[in-house]
Amino acid sequence: MASIGFIGAGRMAEAMIRGLIARGVYPKEDIAACAPSEETRKRVSGLGVAMYESADEVARLAKVLVLAVKPKHVKGLFEDEGLRLGKDHLLISIAAGITIETLSSYVPDSRIVRVMPNHCCAVLEGAAGFARGNATDDDVRLVERIFSATGLAEEVREEDIDAVTGVSGSSPAFVYMFLKGVVRAGTDAGLTKEAATKLAAQSLIGAGKMALEAGMTPEALVDNVCSPGGTTIEGVKILDSGGFEELVRKAVAASIERSKEMSGK
Repeated sequence: MASIGFIGAGRMAEAMIRGLIARGVYPKEDIAACAPSEETRKRVSGLGVAMYESADEVARLAKVLVLAVKPKHVKGLFEDEGLRLGKDHLLISIAAGITIETLSSYVPDSRIVRVMPNHCCAVLEGAAGFARGNATDDDVRLVERIFSATGLAEEVREEDIDAVTGVSGSSPAFVYMFLKGVVRAGTDAGLTKEAATKLAAQSLIGAGKMALEAGMTPEALVDNVCSPGGTTIEGVKILDSGGFEELVRKAVAASIERSKEMSGK
């Protein structure tokens, strides 16, 4: 038997498995996963977890299952491969765009939690929003424990999952674009690319911690960095004149709309 099983063992699942082991949530011996690709099975088995070819094998071993296949493969998993889950199963889905209602049509007797993690869980600094379906309070506490192993876990309503997709699922890409611009400016000014990247990336980490822990609004945080007549205020003026905040808002909104399309809304 296994304490938790992963149906699908791609990069996100692998990152979660690494986090669960690193944080001591589950020992590697209590984790099972499956993947149709021999290459993937070989790679993930290097973590010390049991690997299988079929989802059915994992479902027989574990009552807590993370559905980590690509969204386009979810229907085939249940309708073509015939995966069946029972009332003792907790299904934790990280398949983007697949609603709890749809999942319930495949596994009507199982408890379901829908989660939108982000890829920063690979470095144990992820942000995951999750919505309970018919899951119990104990199930929710378990989900919080699982996703807290790779960062932060926040419960939301299912109708807010699309917003979570834009706010935390897609936004790292926008942050990397910002990082790219900062690094370019640093190298233009004479820094090596390595030094500029390290300094800028660490500043992003620190800014994130400030936003989480300082108890200040984003506006107050900006003001806290800007001294009248100083260096930062000059850069802020440039960003304001270019409509930086509005561009970011539009980028996140576009990601949210795409998430809604994927969910059939």
